[in-house]
This record gives sequence, C-alpha cells and structure tokens, in this order.
Amino acid sequence: MTSLENITLDVADPTAAGRFYADAFGLDKQVRLRASDAPTDGFRGFTLSLTVAQPSTVNSLIDSALEAGATSLKPVTKSLWGHGGVVQAPDGTIWKVATSAKKDTGPATREIDAVVLLLGVADLAASKRFYVDRGLAVAKSIPRMYVEFDTPSSPVKLGLYGRRALAKDAGVPADGTGSHRLAIGTGGDSFTDPDGFVWEGASM
Repeated sequence: MTSLENITLDVADPTAAGRFYADAFGLDKQVRLRASDAPTDGFRGFTLSLTVAQPSTVNSLIDSALEAGATSLKPVTKSLWGHGGVVQAPDGTIWKVATSAKKDTGPATREIDAVVLLLGVADLAASKRFYVDRGLAVAKSIPRMYVEFDTPSSPVKLGLYGRRALAKDAGVPADGTGSHRLAIGTGGDSFTDPDGFVWEGASM
C-alpha cells in the first residue's frame, strides 16, 4: 500500500534553500532538501500550499518569504473563498499561503495548520484511479476539478489538480519541461505516476 512519508525538493544549493525555508516559513521537518542540477524549465507541475487559520498569518508568512528572497507571483488578496497569495522560492518551488477565514479571530501568529502538495496532472480521473489502485483513500473529490487523498499519518497532505488549472492558480504559464525537482517518499515500493512524479521507497 502506498503511503506518503515525506517530500524532497531537489535544489541547486541545499544550504541556501534550508536557510530560506527556515526564515520564510519556519519549516525544518516537513520538507527535505538535496542537491541536484537536473535540467528544468518553466512550470514544474506541482505547488506546495500552506494553509493557516487567519489573514494575519498569511500576511506574515508571505512578507517573510519575500524578505528572504522569494518572488511574488500573486500578491496577497481577499476573495470570496478567503485570503491568500503565491510566491516562488529562490530554488524555483512555488508556494501558496492561504486561509478560508476572512477576518482575524485572535492575535497574529505564524502557525501553519497544514502543508499540502498539489500535483498538476494531465488526466484527473485517470490519475485518481492510479492512486486509488495503489491503496490511497479519497478524502475529498470534486469531479473534473480536484482530488484530495486521506494521508492522516503524513506531515504533508496530497491533492491532484488539472495541470493547467494548477498553473493558473499559481499565476504561471502551464508549459514546462525537464525534471519536476521533486521526490515523494513512501514506505512502500518505488514507482513513477502517469505524470512522471517519482515516489521513492524506503530502500532508496
């Protein structure tokens, strides 16, 4: 059975990337880093999201990411669904910080409620079947739009989006080539999904 144990970002400079993630988001355990110079260009086909409790937390995390060297892709805005913004880390990874709350309900914090890995896929229904066949249970599904899997023991949640829809949400063109610069750790066997995302087993 497939389980999501961790995620690893392939970056040019792990030391610099580690410093960025600590300063920007206070992340030190949820995301692993390793050195790689694998060619990559354009949209890498995934985003990472930080869900938080209130707008002031969104503002704080986005501000610190920009101060640490991130590039703004979508400025923080209020909308019908809540409050959020998107940045690109110096290593190229796209991060969204968002809350469904429209008003603060307490003092400002930097607490992160969840880290969510969203994979952009070519065929949502086919990718959903692929992962269900590998033992992942569906927690939430919106036909032709979104799938979220039940990963209760993982530090990272997993979801699927259509590739173009995910790129649009991130504020970037959908085109991209080369490495995803991402490896997903699993306690089961290694495999590669239909969109080229690599899951690395414990033996690796």
